[in-house]
Amino acid sequence: MLSAFTARSIVELKQRDKSKIEALLAYGDRLLVGLNTGSLRIYRVLESIGDSGSAASSSEPKPSSGTSKPVELLREQEKFSKYKIEQLAIIKEVNILVSLSNGYVSTHDLQTYELLETLQKTKGASTFAVTSNVVKDVATGVPSIVSRLAVAVKRRLLLWSWHDSELSSTTSELTLVTGIKTLTWATGTKLVVGLSSSYVLVDVETAAITDIVGPGSIGGAPGQDGGRFGGVGVASMGYMGIGGVVPKPLATRLSEGQLLLAKDINSLFIDSDGNSLGRRQIPWSVAPEAIGYSYPFLLALQATKGTLEVRNPETLTMLQSISLANANQLHVPQPYVSLAHAGKGFLVSSERCIWRMDALGYDAQIDALVGRRRLDEAISLIGMLEDALIKDKEGRLREIKMLKAQDLFDQKKYRDSLDLFTEVSAPPERVISLYPAIIAGDPSPLESSQEGGDEASMETQRGNGSGELSVPSTEADTEEVTEQAERSAVHMHESVKSVDNITERDSPRASTFAASETASIAGRPSMSDIPRHELEGKDLETATSELAGFLVGARTKLQRFLNPDGTLKEVASDASIGSKGTGIEDLLVTSHKGHDPGREQRLRETAKLVDTTLFRSYMLVRPSMAGPLFRLPNFCDASVVNEKLLQTGRYNDLVDFFFGKRLHREALDLLKNFGLETEDGKAPPYLQGPQRTVAYLQNLPPELIDLILEYAEWPIRANPELGMEIFLADTENSETLPRLRVLNFLQKIDQKLAVKYLEHIIEELNDTTPDFHQRLIDDYLAGLKSQDPAGHVKKSEYKEKLLNFLRTSQHYDSWKVIQQLPGDVPDLYEARAIVLGQMREHRQALLIYVFKLKDPEKAENYCNQIYLTETSPTSSPAKSRRKSVTNDDDGPPSIYHSLLSLYMSPPSPYEPQWGPALEILAKHGSRLPASSTLALIPEVLPIQKLESYFRARIRSANTVVNDTRMVASLRKTVEIGEEAKLYLGDRKAGGNAGRNRHVVITEERVCGVCHKRFGGSAIKVMPNNAVVHYGCAIR
Repeated sequence: MLSAFTARSIVELKQRDKSKIEALLAYGDRLLVGLNTGSLRIYRVLESIGDSGSAASSSEPKPSSGTSKPVELLREQEKFSKYKIEQLAIIKEVNILVSLSNGYVSTHDLQTYELLETLQKTKGASTFAVTSNVVKDVATGVPSIVSRLAVAVKRRLLLWSWHDSELSSTTSELTLVTGIKTLTWATGTKLVVGLSSSYVLVDVETAAITDIVGPGSIGGAPGQDGGRFGGVGVASMGYMGIGGVVPKPLATRLSEGQLLLAKDINSLFIDSDGNSLGRRQIPWSVAPEAIGYSYPFLLALQATKGTLEVRNPETLTMLQSISLANANQLHVPQPYVSLAHAGKGFLVSSERCIWRMDALGYDAQIDALVGRRRLDEAISLIGMLEDALIKDKEGRLREIKMLKAQDLFDQKKYRDSLDLFTEVSAPPERVISLYPAIIAGDPSPLESSQEGGDEASMETQRGNGSGELSVPSTEADTEEVTEQAERSAVHMHESVKSVDNITERDSPRASTFAASETASIAGRPSMSDIPRHELEGKDLETATSELAGFLVGARTKLQRFLNPDGTLKEVASDASIGSKGTGIEDLLVTSHKGHDPGREQRLRETAKLVDTTLFRSYMLVRPSMAGPLFRLPNFCDASVVNEKLLQTGRYNDLVDFFFGKRLHREALDLLKNFGLETEDGKAPPYLQGPQRTVAYLQNLPPELIDLILEYAEWPIRANPELGMEIFLADTENSETLPRLRVLNFLQKIDQKLAVKYLEHIIEELNDTTPDFHQRLIDDYLAGLKSQDPAGHVKKSEYKEKLLNFLRTSQHYDSWKVIQQLPGDVPDLYEARAIVLGQMREHRQALLIYVFKLKDPEKAENYCNQIYLTETSPTSSPAKSRRKSVTNDDDGPPSIYHSLLSLYMSPPSPYEPQWGPALEILAKHGSRLPASSTLALIPEVLPIQKLESYFRARIRSANTVVNDTRMVASLRKTVEIGEEAKLYLGDRKAGGNAGRNRHVVITEERVCGVCHKRFGGSAIKVMPNNAVVHYGCAIR
């Protein structure tokens, strides 16, 4: 159990003093004790109840000296009251002391304790309650202090209020259904009233009364569930059966607007509006005498057992039970009276003694809970505490949740454990250390730490053998517990250091993990009380499956800080533990504040561990997921992956891994070894042959051209058509390879492959490099000049390719090519003519077509091509025809003229060719100058043979004239249409009326600008037919 509080006797009545303690009030360094004789004793607490927290906040409580007194009696007001003092309270803002005695409520001066007034209306009062709050005025927004006093007189509820220390002139009074037993302020304006049979919530401003519905004796509608024991508690049965006392309805305020109601053994948690919070009841076995709330614990005084119970208000677990003989009264200073709200001191009294409850420091309380493996309670306690009350709240909470997750793992609750590890963003190395070497690697951090034999740490956890430390109830016991806690903390530190020494020899990663454990929580045991079990079989598969999900999340978090190449991202270069999300330090076992030069390296090592462990997990439970992991950027250990995948025969996954890790040479060696094996070998069928190597090389970037050319040779030699796909595939990598190096590489293997590659880059990729165009022509010429007797068919293919390429390409060197084409080789006649045409030596080209090739059709086609090339960019056909009629002799001679001159006046020793010449005149006579053409016609040629020439000339001239007339007529038509539109408009409803447009001015029509009638004024009609005054048009 927890030692949150230690009882310390501060006031004890002497034996000869027959008085009894009836009422307590503590504020500041004053302690007021009301006696049954009516006397009031005023004590000064030498260590203020409100200030005791400063001492208690330390994990080492100060031992009390035997000679020092905890309190000092200042005075005794013997005639404070004639009867016993039942209740005391102060209204500090008004500087008065309120007391209840003999059924009357009286006010006294807070300094002199003299009676100021006895409130006569309170005759028969049974209890009262006070509150003070800062309230802002609705109209002005000015804050003021409002204090209220509520007094219970049988069924009546009387209310007094003070505004800024001034008593209000009006007193409110409300009458309830039954007698009032207790009063508790829920807020500054709402009061929880405990009646004989139920509870109600009273709004003192609106006088609204709300019934609080609860189980059993708490109250509620008829027929409702009667609580844990049917509405009849232990005390109730005693009352009905043997004349016991009816338990008093109790209530206390909790944190964050919550209240606890208790009657008999039933309890109910409500909010400040009286609504149930739906929480379970507190498992009391005996009805409490009093309840209270000392931040952050719930207190219950069991008078019949003489014990004070300390519970967690969230889990309702009893954390401590303190024996206090004959204790019957609990007094917790309220936050609006004292600064002792943080659980640093409250009072418990009996008729003869007053105990002050000193709180142990919160850090020490949390360490004690962790040491006893009450991790849920430690987590709940940290969650309830404010950040300023403990050191590194977030870090402590995260560490304890990781310990809880570790315990869940030991209990074989793997999903819950890994979910909790994920929630707190636990360092992956710490989680992985829970697994054996088959998952975590060799050696496993878990196995390293277990080999150390941390027996001293286990003994420390066991404590006194019962699993719980004894609960101190006196000051002497406190010193003993403190010393024991200190010895345990030192012993735990030594145990962790011994584990560090062992694991440091075994594994650097285990050493890092142990150092983190020491730095997280001082004195925390390193291993759980639950013995570690070796994971195997079904348990190992289940735990590993859950681990895979955790590691996937860890990979995502690591990617926020690491680039795929392992460098630290700029946005994370200065990042530490952030306020939101996961920081770098959360992913590392060891934590370094400030600049850490080795953080990047440790982050890479963590990423490597995560990915390698994830790979091992997949191989154990889901082998099919290994492939997708390798296709993503990863930090897996290459040696581990290589060994594991080779053992299992997952060669495709291994190749994918090598590709992702850029270990291309290893992958290509593996593919080559398998690809060169025959069908009888051990290689799987899908890896035999060059297909897989070709596909791998196609995915390599151009920067690795050396590696590509090194491993591309054997696929090309094995299957040239498939191997050439490395360079001819329609992919970005293939298209961006260094083309000259590829060409030289293919040239060494096979000339035909080089030609194929050149054709691809020129025809498909539109490469305009002159060297490539020239090399392709050279290769074509080399194919034509080859002396292979069986290659005549291929020679014709080379010839056709050469001619087409010479016609279409504009990027080769014509002078260089013409020198490679001798004029006496028949196979090269046409090629030479094409090159001469590219050099604009048209007459020389036509000589070859007419006299060497003797092909008039090709000669005519050549002229057509040249004529279209020369005339199309500069003039239209109509213009050229018109020019041939009007100015026959202007400009240079036509290409057809050159051809005609060769036909009719050939060079020696060739004869004139009248047939082709007359055909040229008939087809293209209009394109020839008339004077020069007729000069070429010999006199001996009959005019009848020139009929087709003259007919074509006449038709051409007529065509030009007719075209001109048609254009003129069309232009006239357009002109007439535009004039008609101008004068008559477009004749559309609501359209433009042209000059025929008009408007009608009536007597009622007004100007659109000044809104006055037109009368005889000058007007202006706008384009949209709007009419305005001429003078208004310029506004």
